[in-house]
Amino acid sequence: MSAVAKMSAPTPDHLTGYDLLRNPRLNKGTAFTEAERRARGLEGLLPPAVINIELQVARRHAEIAALGDDLQKYLVLSDLQARNETLYYAVLMSDPATYMPLVYTPTVGEACQKFGHIFREARGVYLPITARGRLKELLSHWPEQDVRFIVVTDGERILGLGDLGAGGMGIPIGKLALYTACAGVPPQHCLPVVLDVGTNNQALLDDPLYLGLRQPRVRGEDYLAFIEEFVAAVRRLYPKCCIQWEDFANINAVPILARYRDEICTFNDDIQGTAGVALAGIYAALRLTGQKLSDQRFLFLGAGAAATGIAELISLAMAREGMDITEARRRNALFDINGLVVTSRTDLADFQKSFAQNQTPVSTFVEAVEAVRPTGIIGVSTVPKLFTREVIAAMARINERPIIFPYSNPTSRSECTAEEAYRWSDGRAVFASGSPFPPVEIAGRHFVPGQGNNVYIFPAMGMALFATEATRVTDEMFIVAAQAVAEQVTEKDLAIGLIYPPQSRILEASLHVAERIAACIFDQGLAGVPRPDDIGALIRTRVYSPVYQE
Repeated sequence: MSAVAKMSAPTPDHLTGYDLLRNPRLNKGTAFTEAERRARGLEGLLPPAVINIELQVARRHAEIAALGDDLQKYLVLSDLQARNETLYYAVLMSDPATYMPLVYTPTVGEACQKFGHIFREARGVYLPITARGRLKELLSHWPEQDVRFIVVTDGERILGLGDLGAGGMGIPIGKLALYTACAGVPPQHCLPVVLDVGTNNQALLDDPLYLGLRQPRVRGEDYLAFIEEFVAAVRRLYPKCCIQWEDFANINAVPILARYRDEICTFNDDIQGTAGVALAGIYAALRLTGQKLSDQRFLFLGAGAAATGIAELISLAMAREGMDITEARRRNALFDINGLVVTSRTDLADFQKSFAQNQTPVSTFVEAVEAVRPTGIIGVSTVPKLFTREVIAAMARINERPIIFPYSNPTSRSECTAEEAYRWSDGRAVFASGSPFPPVEIAGRHFVPGQGNNVYIFPAMGMALFATEATRVTDEMFIVAAQAVAEQVTEKDLAIGLIYPPQSRILEASLHVAERIAACIFDQGLAGVPRPDDIGALIRTRVYSPVYQE
């Protein structure tokens, strides 16, 4: 923590007693000093011992480690966030590799599925479509005036779990916690939002504890008008705010991004963040395969927004190195429920057509591997076990070092496990997954699977946007971010198969990435502040540190 500046909101002098203890941003719990207790009416309301934050963190570590169930750990952390925000982030930032899987994927998936059954404390803003015409009023009820980041979902495509309606709130809450824990974005500037347009999940509609609107999802012009009103309200209330769209279905995710990306500061993490982290993995993987990006050919299992987002960013990165963009797109093939995406198909969406192959239709994925002969396969299907032994063996026959990226999450949706990829390729696979897998021993060799988690991209993007007050987010920023992530992978990491920086040093990694993105923002003329001589210093002075204010 010593490398970053301390930032915290001033304590309002009028808060005393229980009001102070119940304010999560200002509460110190047992760390209030004796002098503070006398001055703020806290004597008798706390046990007499004064415990510093280091001991408070140790106490929470012990409590959480003693729990056997990850959802219980998630709930303990959620309760801590609602009670003492500084201590919450101190715990997360003290051991990010341990706590990231608890506050986000894979545990957050179960939390969203059970949201109505485990609900404890209101957090964020819920905007139901029944409140159309009043969204600015509802948003204004949030107590913070300077919101810089909104992560918003309509709950239709939560991870690989589908339509969870209002239960999708767990995603914006978790993502914004990682903005702070992984890149130091001050939490007071972050707002989680759910746009509740109903749900088509009958099990939720039948559940008496479901917390969202009990109606089918609204579609069409009414839905688009609702989105438009939301964006307008954000722009009026929070003019410096970036909107991150999260877990929208493809039918809405792609047009929403296209509608607003050139008008406001916004990005879609499922499309652009996933693309950035995938490209980062590819850049690092090429150091193991000894090849160039222009030598690559990728086959995607899945043809939705995530797949086309990754394919497009790879294509733009290839074009950046001199390849014709049309040829680059031809090197990224898609496979969906109807087979290989080829030019003769009549069921393609506009966003898929750029990647259609001029080939004979193929109906199975292993046949697609044989037809396309890719150097890498990337799974974003959310359908588990489709990277079969036959598929991995075919990839290993075609390539000396096959790139195998099953990116679907949570873990239950992964296209294959790390052990399967390594074992079926005789230890030759260059592997990364969307959810964490344990180390693998194959024929006396030790492999540490990398997790292609968007956490390497979106928190750093957030810090760069926050520090520069950027007005737009561009694809070029995600290419720069991918390069900055990959260049932090050491030879020691590569020797054990790890193609992402260890999550134990995610803060340092994120600040490096943020600095590179910020430089790109200044280069593109998109910053809202003057360019400083030292961009790294600008980033570091804006970083939140979880320490109690004196």
